[in-house]
Amino acid sequence: MSHWIILPIVLPAMMAAFIVLVVRHHVVLQRVFSLAGTVALLAIAAGLVIATWDGSIILYQLGNWAAPFGIVLVADRLSTLFVFLTSLLAIFVQLYAIGSKWDTRGRHFYALFQFQLMGIIGAFLTGDAFNLFVFFEVLLIASYGLMIHSGGPERFRVGVQYVVFNLLGSTLFLFALGTIYAETGTLNMADLAQRIAAAPAEHTSGIRAASVMLLMVFAVKAAILPLHFWLPSAYACAPAPVAALFAIMTKVGAYAIIRFYTLIFPPDLEATQGLFDTWLLPAALLTLILGMLGVLGARRLDRLVAFAVIGSMGMLMSAVSVFTPQGIAAALFYAIHSTLATAALFLLVDVVRDRRERNLLTFDLAPPIAGGALVAGMFFAAAIAMAGLPPLSGFIGKLLILDAAMADARMAWVWAIILGMSLIAVIGFARAGSTIFWRAHASEAAYDEGPPPEDEAALAPLPALPMVAIGGILATLVAITVFAGPLQRHLAATADQLFAPEPYISTVLGTPGKEITYKGHADEDHDKDSTARDSHGAENPETPLEEEAH
Repeated sequence: MSHWIILPIVLPAMMAAFIVLVVRHHVVLQRVFSLAGTVALLAIAAGLVIATWDGSIILYQLGNWAAPFGIVLVADRLSTLFVFLTSLLAIFVQLYAIGSKWDTRGRHFYALFQFQLMGIIGAFLTGDAFNLFVFFEVLLIASYGLMIHSGGPERFRVGVQYVVFNLLGSTLFLFALGTIYAETGTLNMADLAQRIAAAPAEHTSGIRAASVMLLMVFAVKAAILPLHFWLPSAYACAPAPVAALFAIMTKVGAYAIIRFYTLIFPPDLEATQGLFDTWLLPAALLTLILGMLGVLGARRLDRLVAFAVIGSMGMLMSAVSVFTPQGIAAALFYAIHSTLATAALFLLVDVVRDRRERNLLTFDLAPPIAGGALVAGMFFAAAIAMAGLPPLSGFIGKLLILDAAMADARMAWVWAIILGMSLIAVIGFARAGSTIFWRAHASEAAYDEGPPPEDEAALAPLPALPMVAIGGILATLVAITVFAGPLQRHLAATADQLFAPEPYISTVLGTPGKEITYKGHADEDHDKDSTARDSHGAENPETPLEEEAH
């Protein structure tokens, strides 16, 4: 049992408590401890990636209680990949927050930031469906505070909407978990996989209802149409470092869909057959269309990037909806790319806001900003990546998705919509960039006497640390492009591991070669005589499903 698995959860939790209790009045010390904790988190995440690179699955049993009765954390290729991506993104976001002084515009920024990391990473590592709900709530509670950081009526209004909608999603999540537990008597993911697979078709109506509710919950988190409408205003109004970190939050929903519907509700499961074919792929394509049309029709730069997030999730879920190992591998590559590209764009939006006259983000003509050449170059690179143009990783990710769609009967629709929406995204980003950076010189003559006194700060040189943070994200995108071959081979191995869940199940349950026999509701009267588990865990619990070893 490796204690390294729990460190990515415990470390940010302890760091958040330390910051609140000890250094809450010292911003410099908050920065030092928070950044040091995140660097340590990245090192631990890298170690976990290396430990699972060969396909190993590492189990951690809290309190040394064996599954399915105890709480377990599981590290495999998929979970460690997302833990590493979260840790890497967190470092860049914190560097930007320090350099731009966003961390001084409100209280408890770093404590909430660390709790947010705890919730996100816990969601990736947990092996229990109920604890996935718990970590969802941890990350959402932290995000509520981060959303309204630095205050303002508009941010507060959007924050309330964000809270209400996510509370509704959490309520639906509880209903789904209650239904699953009523049907199976367990919430451990590996145990669920065995019990649901053993359930006969005549006893799966509740399981099917629960699978649909779970898919709706995860669709809310992933902002899939028609459950997307909370995202544009929330991401556009959030503080820039918060919006950049939120780029990974939509991937939590995609991760949950991939994990649940390869492990617990696999595509060959009779109880949930047709679930993806019926609406997930059409919903993903419609999400892509809506997002890119939003990019084209946006009148503000922040909302343009927010709609680009929706479009990127539609692209990602189009690959997931194919539901083959090739499609999942393509989705994982695109998830890494789109997370970093989105974060870079949100940070660049903040740079433009701070340095443009009157903090304009609308596509109106305004004088050129100081340091505009560097900012424009970075925006150009990030926009190319997000639109999926060569030579950056977005182009490779799009090709992988198109190639994966070749095996689907609706390949023509997928190709036509992806290529058409990519063209619309190019037009939308080109319009925004040309208006803000290149056409700005057309209005320069109207400002011969210089900007008003309140805008003199916009003429100061660009601060170094925010540019380093954005440049680091863009450099990572370049590295993904250069090493796309080895990365894609690892992601293909990850997808193959997901579609062969037997090692995962046997590692978690410690029961290789165990057979599950379903006991239907007609046998419930007989089951009342079964021995219940006592407070010391002496006997097996009574459940609708009964295990029999070979």
